[in-house]
Amino acid sequence: MKVLVIEDEKKLASYLQKGLNSEGFVVDVAHNGIDGLHLATEGHYELIILDGMLPDLDGLGVLAALRQTMNIPVLMLTARSMVEDRVKGLQAGADDYLTKPFAFSELVARVHALARRAKGQAGAVAESSHLSLADLELDAVKRHAKRAGQDLRLTAKEFSLLWLLLRRKGEVLSRTELAELVWDMHFDSETNVVDVAVRRLRSKMDEPFDQPLLHTVRGMGYVLEQRQVEQAL
Repeated sequence: MKVLVIEDEKKLASYLQKGLNSEGFVVDVAHNGIDGLHLATEGHYELIILDGMLPDLDGLGVLAALRQTMNIPVLMLTARSMVEDRVKGLQAGADDYLTKPFAFSELVARVHALARRAKGQAGAVAESSHLSLADLELDAVKRHAKRAGQDLRLTAKEFSLLWLLLRRKGEVLSRTELAELVWDMHFDSETNVVDVAVRRLRSKMDEPFDQPLLHTVRGMGYVLEQRQVEQAL
């Protein structure tokens, strides 16, 4: 796997390069935003580790430029711990966020997680960029969802959740599996992130329409399927 590290702290950049090399990654390094953006667009990388504070062009600027033409996974690094800073990075298109100082083992785990997610998404798109069920249609390339011809206006996570459910339509998926595959997190019984996301998805995808497609299987999880009207819960 070929990784680009864009980090102006040369000691940290060298440390990351050596450490990731030892993990089997091929790593290039840039020490400012302009050089990093040039390498990112020309070097055919599979993942970018991007520092938020860079000379010439900061991390958000690099990210904004990348997202105009590329969907490469980006892990942002920052010395800022404020929630709003992390939110800005994620809203700008970062796939994950890590605050300095961090454990190298955690960075490696996040890199592997992003790589698995990207591989899974690439496989899904290769398998089919368009999925449908009844009057529901999803376009993976355009990240677009419609039902009965109406735009659903889903968030990125809602789209990922619906894409997974639709790709495995008719199959009951547990909360644990959904948490791992969509949020890349181990399910915690005290965390309701899956249930909240399902409720929001239903409010957009099912409630405005006559026939529900997303069903709860008590004690097991959720399933996306077309049921006879008299059987729908």
